[in-house]
Amino acid sequence: MEVAALVALTLLLGALVVLVALAVGRRKDEIREETEHAAEFAADGSNVKGPASKKQKQEKQRTRKDKAAQHSFSHPLLAASLKGHSGNVTCLDFSSNGKYLASCADDRTVRIWSTKDFLEREHKYLRANVELDHATLVRFSPDSRAFITWLANGDTIRIFKMIKKDDGTMSFKAAAEDFPQKHKALILNIGIAETGKFIMSASTDTTIHIWDLKGEVLASINTNQITNSYAAISPCGRFVASCGFTPDVKVWEVCFGKAGEFKEVARAFDLKGHSAGVHAFAFSNDSHRMVTVSKDGTWKLWNTDVEYKKQQDPYLLKTVPCASSEGSLVALSPDGRVVAVSDGSNVAMYNAASGELEEELHGVHSKEITDLRFDINGRFLVCSGDKAIRVFHNAPGYRAAIRDMQDMLKKAQNEAMKQRLQQQIKEAQSALDTVLAAPVD
Repeated sequence: MEVAALVALTLLLGALVVLVALAVGRRKDEIREETEHAAEFAADGSNVKGPASKKQKQEKQRTRKDKAAQHSFSHPLLAASLKGHSGNVTCLDFSSNGKYLASCADDRTVRIWSTKDFLEREHKYLRANVELDHATLVRFSPDSRAFITWLANGDTIRIFKMIKKDDGTMSFKAAAEDFPQKHKALILNIGIAETGKFIMSASTDTTIHIWDLKGEVLASINTNQITNSYAAISPCGRFVASCGFTPDVKVWEVCFGKAGEFKEVARAFDLKGHSAGVHAFAFSNDSHRMVTVSKDGTWKLWNTDVEYKKQQDPYLLKTVPCASSEGSLVALSPDGRVVAVSDGSNVAMYNAASGELEEELHGVHSKEITDLRFDINGRFLVCSGDKAIRVFHNAPGYRAAIRDMQDMLKKAQNEAMKQRLQQQIKEAQSALDTVLAAPVD
């Protein structure tokens, strides 16, 4: 009997020790979370924040532990990892003035980052809350004073205005009403024309809607591609293009009258040459070049600076083998010199003129890459795929610019031109050397 009692007492004491250890451990975790929360609150003091509900605060606390488990990645060309979202980032967009990068995530926020901070240790951002929903897509307005979002649950477009307050800080105000629901399938992309004349939305069926800025549908396009895989507005704001199950890219011109009134959507030209469906495409900044990536395992570069109204077709400049898969994305640097292709969580960077593979970035994110784009100056390539945004130096762009200027130098005939080119080559080489010598975070 005494032995049994002694065993029971030993077990009870053992259980108490375990419970005390667990309680102490839990309290340590709580203290760490509280400390991290206080530190983040202090760091974010300058950020724009709406009133947070009790539920939002609880969700933030639950995500504190997740931060430590974020995917680790390093590379000589990595300029910055932008961390702030507590959910997976789904879309990125640069403002047309080059000052801001917008990102949206399933944490019910849109973050506006300053591009001038990319090379700094601190990466400041402003935060806009997406009430009762979360945004899967975000696009800046041409004047960089507003942005549009696609709402995951609302299946519609919501416009946010960026308002500068008297104290110099920014706030965000959502439009009184969201756009009406018109799509019947999952949304692929949205965009605002650089002309400010229309908004586009495209879904995975064969539908593209052209809207005015007040939410009225001006026209609907049936792409006849069985399914759409990608669609976008050209940087010049004149064209809307789509690709999908069929092995071509279709491009339409959105036509307006001299007084600014909408007239029609007219077929402009097609890009034909792939032997399988096209995953995605991208334009150069002047819309004179396009790059496509296909299920056939190639990317193609096209000259689209043609007189299509005289039936002149775009012509193929380059075909290059590449790794691609469902969901692959492609980006073309603004000057058309560099092509970037995503394949799962990897990115490859190519010289557009020669087709040479210059950089391979493996395991950039812990998940499949969700967005891939160059900044408007072509200095950086950014991508998303988990909670972080990776910013890379565009070293292939520097190298291509140097090669082009060296070729021009050989052909230059007057001394002033030679001196100018020599100075530009020296500056570009210095910038490249600085990039390659920069310490990796």
